Amino acid sequence: MSTTEQRVAVVTGAARGIGAATAVRLAEEGRAVAVLDLDEAACADTVAKVERAGGRALAVGCDVSDAAQVDSAVARVAAELGPPLILVNNAGVLRDNLLFKMSEDDWDTVLNVHLRGAFLMSRACQKHMVDAGFGRIVNLSSSSALGNRGQANYSAAKAGMQGLTKTLAKELGKFGITANSVAPGFIATDMTAATAARVGMGFEEFKAAAASQIPVQRVGEPDDIANAVAFFTGEQAGFVSGQVLYVAGGPLN
Repeated sequence: MSTTEQRVAVVTGAARGIGAATAVRLAEEGRAVAVLDLDEAACADTVAKVERAGGRALAVGCDVSDAAQVDSAVARVAAELGPPLILVNNAGVLRDNLLFKMSEDDWDTVLNVHLRGAFLMSRACQKHMVDAGFGRIVNLSSSSALGNRGQANYSAAKAGMQGLTKTLAKELGKFGITANSVAPGFIATDMTAATAARVGMGFEEFKAAAASQIPVQRVGEPDDIANAVAFFTGEQAGFVSGQVLYVAGGPLN
């Protein structure tokens, strides 16, 4: 087994959806995977899939917006799996509303989970990456970073992820650490199903409407994003840093 195959990855928000698909994809690449989510018990299914894919796995309950919990979680990963050298900041929530209806709690919750969470996780993991002289950080942004009605909080958070990514690339590059961002378009997940319900549409109808506006004429699946993340975390991507890759089935304008 090569050094690359032995590396430990941490994926946040990995109990389901894009995070779960990414955890399994990285296991298929030979990684050990720490599966982080708010509810540790909810990670069991992803852990089982990682193990079936041949990877070692560890479920960790963690609120990524809480600094103490983040530090504790990363320390546990390092002790039980090994130093985390790959970090995928995927944890996220939605609190969609038009600006005049959006509460301060709606704003704070989304910014805290997405952006503060990515900052705290990156800060906690980077010391292990610096020590190893190798690291890969991938931040999940979104096509909503370009602006989206009813998502002032989410759009701001996802745009912030891109700025964070580029700054981490500049600060950490000299230590052998790359930082990149994947920005999904419409992906069929529980989160987009909840959006469909919010606007009063059936999910299949919602997906069909979205697909009609996408050049490849289909919506994305979690594996589409997992494949992009896998590229950025690989050995061969060492000269790719500070980039934002839109995985959206075609141009967005």
